[in-house]
Amino acid sequence: MNWIGNRISFIDSKGKTTIVISPKKNYLITALMGAWLAMWITIGCTVFWSLFYLPLSNQEEIIIYIFLVFWVYYTVKVSRSFLWLLYGKELIKIDNLALTYKRSLLKYGKSVPYYFENISNFSFSIPEPRSMHAIWEASPWISGGERFHFDYFSKMIRFGRKISEKDAKLLYQLINKRIQERSKK
Repeated sequence: MNWIGNRISFIDSKGKTTIVISPKKNYLITALMGAWLAMWITIGCTVFWSLFYLPLSNQEEIIIYIFLVFWVYYTVKVSRSFLWLLYGKELIKIDNLALTYKRSLLKYGKSVPYYFENISNFSFSIPEPRSMHAIWEASPWISGGERFHFDYFSKMIRFGRKISEKDAKLLYQLINKRIQERSKK
């Protein structure tokens, strides 16, 4: 197993290359995010309980329903980000026919093959270091921040969440080289 930085590993075997991109590990941020999520769920459960057991006016019920809609939205968004930090990874397999991508949570996720002859404009982009985009993507609440992209028919496919510029350059060279080698066979 070879490594690109601390988060990207790859294995070259006969006929295929497998690349694994792990999320950035920061245990303090993960613990704080878990604590925030636990408190948020407790607040939501308490508000939900109050909806059924406290005598409320019609206006108070409407306010609670509106709050619960926002509560569910943020619970889902933050839970997905939290689970991604704990158990997520991106898997890329390059064989003789296609680049196969899978965004995996535990072992769940869908592998999608992208055939070489239909891939175009493969590149990567890194936001400017002090831009609003870079600050937004640095947040642990945000799961996105995909660095690599290519066109596949009329869709843009993106992967490589929150990879540093140095690692992105090395990974770009590796993927580009393997695609060129494998597509000739």
